[in-house]
Amino acid sequence: MTSVLDPLAAGGKRLQDKVCIVTGAGQGIGRATARRFAAEGGRIVIAERTETSARETADQLTQAGAEALVAIVDLSKLAEAERLMRETVEAFGRIDVLVNVVGGTIWWQPYHQYTEEQIMLELERSLLTTLWCCKAVLPIMIGQKSGAIINFGSSVTRGGLYRVPYAVSKGGIEALTTTLAAENGRHGIRVNGVTPGTTIITDRTTSRLTLRPGQEADPIEGTEAFMQETRGLQKGALMRTGRAEDQAAAAAFLASEDAAFITGHMIDCSGGAR
Repeated sequence: MTSVLDPLAAGGKRLQDKVCIVTGAGQGIGRATARRFAAEGGRIVIAERTETSARETADQLTQAGAEALVAIVDLSKLAEAERLMRETVEAFGRIDVLVNVVGGTIWWQPYHQYTEEQIMLELERSLLTTLWCCKAVLPIMIGQKSGAIINFGSSVTRGGLYRVPYAVSKGGIEALTTTLAAENGRHGIRVNGVTPGTTIITDRTTSRLTLRPGQEADPIEGTEAFMQETRGLQKGALMRTGRAEDQAAAAAFLASEDAAFITGHMIDCSGGAR
């Protein structure tokens, strides 16, 4: 029987015994990344704000023989990101890889219709979470003189519709990735990113229109139509929609020694979508 941790028969153990934090690992690309990294031999810290989904991921990993730790955190706050790093070091003694997946559009609508509060919430979810995690992990990796950070961007920055605050967040993540790479290469730290296109998520447990556990975004007239128009635009050269496992494979490459001489780079994992 094929293991749940064996999406591509894993092709070796490139992350053997590496301590890997994956944010947003309770579903979608985050969960696929946690599974792929575990298949590659990693020791996985599942960082999530929703305990039920985090435990589901942890159960999948541990039942297949991998080592997994659950951390329930709200990464929109720096103090929570610092707690995540502290608890990881207490449990494992080091942090080898940080994968910042958490994020996602809350509202689809023309930019002029966003309120100030909505814009701030979009930035909080999709930019601040990655900013804070990078800030919190860097002192640890600098002390180790080693580490790999992988940040998830989005092809929305190339002109996606009805998600301007989200696009700005992901553009910020691309800038964060290149500038942190330039600053921290001298410390043995590589910083790279993955830019997904439209990706099929089959195990979503938290709605994109959820702000926090138990808190739903106010419905906006036309949201579903805007979402469908957005999705209809992306059909890449490979003529299929991306899978979460495609994104996880790109992240695993960047985390591994196969990418030992790559830093400051965003891998376009959109199937050639433009």
